[in-house]
Amino acid sequence: MKKHIVAIGGGGFGKSNSSYSIEKYILNLSEKKYPKICFLPTATGDSDTYIVRFYSIFTLLNCIPSHIEFFKRTTDIHNHIMNQDIVFVGGGNTKSMLAIWNDWGMSSMLNEAYNEGVIMSGVSAGAICWFTSGITDSWDNQLRILPCLDFIKGTCCPHYDEEPSRIPYVKKIIMEKKITSCISIEGGSAIHFIDGEPFKNVSFKNNKNTYNVFLNNNDIVESPYEKIQL
Repeated sequence: MKKHIVAIGGGGFGKSNSSYSIEKYILNLSEKKYPKICFLPTATGDSDTYIVRFYSIFTLLNCIPSHIEFFKRTTDIHNHIMNQDIVFVGGGNTKSMLAIWNDWGMSSMLNEAYNEGVIMSGVSAGAICWFTSGITDSWDNQLRILPCLDFIKGTCCPHYDEEPSRIPYVKKIIMEKKITSCISIEGGSAIHFIDGEPFKNVSFKNNKNTYNVFLNNNDIVESPYEKIQL
């Protein structure tokens, strides 16, 4: 049984110009005709607009969509998560999302489901949450390094080419040796992990990349991962 995580740097069904190719890629990983996929919109405070957007797209695809809310009456989380084929975590405030999850015991439930073969995926906050740490804008004054779930070892930065502060911040913290390397995902791309190891960069817009950014002889290196172009 392989364990899959697909971390999306930006874009996807939350954007009106999406082709839904990355969503189809994630659904196809289940190898089921109608996989069950659960949306976690916690990072936006369970935004109704985001939830409606999720259903408006995934009801058109071959799957059985559902979601879990924490700001209204909450379902039996453990049974629901363990009964899924795929979990998709939305973007938003990562720090607040993790705090709410920890209070509900969600982090350990997701880990149990992951180890049982449930595919984990998500965008932005839903990308970095799976790593040891992530680069987040949960605070409005500056980017910071945030401890995350540690399903995958290392640090992750989404929106690498989409927000002007991202590239210089990643280079700065590597030069300062606050981290040794960073998996940096451009918008329109995702990094697919199998059993905790990077498999391929999945580009769902033209020529978008994921890089392993690290220091070599005092020079910053951006090494792109092997790519699948959807």
